[in-house]
Amino acid sequence: MPDLLIELRSEEIPARMQRKAAGDLKKLVTDALVEAGLTYEGAREYWTPRRLTLDIRGLNARSADVREERKGPRTDANEKAIEGFLRAAGLSSIGEAHVHSDAKKGDFYVAHIVKPGRDAEDIIAEVMPAIIRDFPWPKSMRSGAASARPGSLRWVRPLQSIVCTFGSETEETRVIPFQVDGIVAANVTHGHRFHAPEAITVRRFADYSDKLEKAKVVLDAERRKEIIAADARNIAFANGLELVEDEGLLEEVAGLVEWPRVLMGSFEQSYLEIPSEIIRLTIKTNQKCFVTRQPGSETLSNRFILISNIEAKDGGREIVHGNGKVVRARLSDAAHFWKRDQGDLPDLETLEPSAEKFGLDLKKPLDQRMAKLDALNVTFHAKLGTQGERVGRIRSIALALAEVTGADQALVDRAAVLAKADLRTEAVGEFPELQGIMGHKYAVLQGESAAVANAIEDHYKPQGPSDRVPTDPVAVAVALADKLDTLVGFWAIDEKPTGSKDPYALRRAALGVIRLILEGRARLPLLPFFDIALRALMAQRPEVAGDIAADLLAFFHDRLKVYLRDLGARYDLIDAVLTSEADDLLMIARRVEALTAFVTAEEGRNLLAGTKRATQILAAEEKKGTEVADMVDEKLFRLDAERTLHASIKLASDDAREAIGKEDFRSAMEALSRLREPVDVFFNDVLVNDEDQAIRANRLALLGLIRTATGEVADFSKISG
Repeated sequence: MPDLLIELRSEEIPARMQRKAAGDLKKLVTDALVEAGLTYEGAREYWTPRRLTLDIRGLNARSADVREERKGPRTDANEKAIEGFLRAAGLSSIGEAHVHSDAKKGDFYVAHIVKPGRDAEDIIAEVMPAIIRDFPWPKSMRSGAASARPGSLRWVRPLQSIVCTFGSETEETRVIPFQVDGIVAANVTHGHRFHAPEAITVRRFADYSDKLEKAKVVLDAERRKEIIAADARNIAFANGLELVEDEGLLEEVAGLVEWPRVLMGSFEQSYLEIPSEIIRLTIKTNQKCFVTRQPGSETLSNRFILISNIEAKDGGREIVHGNGKVVRARLSDAAHFWKRDQGDLPDLETLEPSAEKFGLDLKKPLDQRMAKLDALNVTFHAKLGTQGERVGRIRSIALALAEVTGADQALVDRAAVLAKADLRTEAVGEFPELQGIMGHKYAVLQGESAAVANAIEDHYKPQGPSDRVPTDPVAVAVALADKLDTLVGFWAIDEKPTGSKDPYALRRAALGVIRLILEGRARLPLLPFFDIALRALMAQRPEVAGDIAADLLAFFHDRLKVYLRDLGARYDLIDAVLTSEADDLLMIARRVEALTAFVTAEEGRNLLAGTKRATQILAAEEKKGTEVADMVDEKLFRLDAERTLHASIKLASDDAREAIGKEDFRSAMEALSRLREPVDVFFNDVLVNDEDQAIRANRLALLGLIRTATGEVADFSKISG
């Protein structure tokens, strides 16, 4: 079966767009071919900075014929109905139709329509121009003389050539002819821009890939990554160093080169006085270079690794020299920021009101930056006030949380006041990714306690499902306060996530709260702290909404379900223990854990079946309006099974209630499991719907006791199975 090769070659595609664009090309082409009636054995996409390539193997040479029956009117229908049928079916006369008979409907016309298949080449030539014209680039541009015409091609960078060849391994491939804005599909591409710019004639993928390799182009992005990573580790090892791995940077540089060559540069040792985080970001952001360190050490070395796209005749000396000059200039700037942030601001007298408001010491650089943040009235959100106002809210929430986390209130207050101060530092202004990290470093330099410094860095955490969760009580209090203020604030101004849109990362904030509570084993009832956060906001913004607690708690419940399901908990078991007013997330998680162990044991499964039978019978009778006694009357018992079940329920309920009071949910489940045998015996020996109305009402009340006893632990009716 034939293979299809497509290459779209252009000027350099931004690295961040390449992987998705190649995937989009594969999906758009294969979807279009399948929709047109073609099938294929396999497809794989490739990309380099200058080309998107698609290799489709085993494509049908022709789409199959399509046979269709179209039902028409009865044979005795009027002339207009028959004419309409002929037009719709594409028949020239009624004689071309077939007559089918139906015992109920009589005789009617049927058109047997055969749509012949089409050659794959015709289909490809038809679909490709539209795919190229409508390609979903995040950003695109017009170029060349054709750009002056309305509707001209837009591409991420100027499109230079199109390769489109088709054919089987046993025959010569053919070029599928189509054109887009004057660019005609052909079998010609070009290799490396500098090393092999000459035209290359290609046939099918193996030939194409081999010729590109000879022309200094490594087509497979994953292989380019492997080459870069291996060579970078080797050159570091050869110099007695180790590479600081960076998967994001590796992905990016693999999208910047077609023929990767790894080189090593250096900078002056004196720059190592700058924090490693600043050095790494400076070199990564500005020059796309990797940093190195001494083996087993966290301290960086003064050597960096750069990736070149050419084999230089001088071995790369000029490339290394040029990159070194830029790196030194950038590190000089970074050193300037680092020193400036440790000095005094020039307008300290204007900061005194803010210093007084927050209890700041203007002799300390970080305190000065916090005062400056407040004095400038830097906006956090138009409806939620300034950063200074937000710090005030976080401060009050954190102080209340200190009692829950067991943290020293003075340390919590100090950490909350300084948490956002580094937003006014020049280092964070240059590298926003360092907020918190730089605050920690400047806090240590000015003599803050380790707990305060750590809390300044950690109050943003966790920022995702795999991020580290703070454990120090001071950091936990400030981190929770920061996230609760964010969530309550945006709920109060009705800026909640909708569908896939979450511009303020509120789902991430809620997950952060959940992880802080569950992984830190913190007993934190959410509703009182919603109220504390809301009162702090309304003191500053009286106009915001005040009735948000139920809706925000429901949002937390949804995120908790996702979190627990990711840990392996069953959805129905979560629902069984989750009530609309439950705000102690740790207790919910513990209940789910205990219930999971319970229902997977044999006794739990049997009790679940009996309990569900009891609740279903009771619910059905209640729906019919059958009388159910308010209380169980032992005098109306007629059988030993009734008496035994009643006594067992009372004993199990008391034991379960006592265990729940001690938050021992496993013991509560074990207590309930003792109901298994008396429930089974009851349903074997007792007819609930007795002819005597009083006995029936009493037995239904007994079923109600089963529902009440188990309901203290979970709603068994929501458990499947």
